Amino acid sequence: MTDNSTDDSTDEKIVRRTFDTDQDRPAIAVAETVAELEGAETTDLVTMYDHVDHILDHLFSNPPVREAQIQISFSYEGYRITIDQDGRARFVEVE
Repeated sequence: MTDNSTDDSTDEKIVRRTFDTDQDRPAIAVAETVAELEGAETTDLVTMYDHVDHILDHLFSNPPVREAQIQISFSYEGYRITIDQDGRARFVEVE
């Protein structure tokens, strides 16, 4: 995971990460990021599979052609999360 940045220029706090698309379990990277943002342990969070099943695993293990420009957006533990097929992710805290 790279590209750790935060954008506070708007009313929303946006945290950006880039995940390694070669990893086996991208949902774990998402949960680790949310846990880090919340100052919690991943074991304190609801399991990711209750929210997105295995869709993240499929996005990275069988990526579509680059031209498809696939994005997955979902809500998890108080964040609206958007992940692109190239591993770029945005975490927006929601109220």
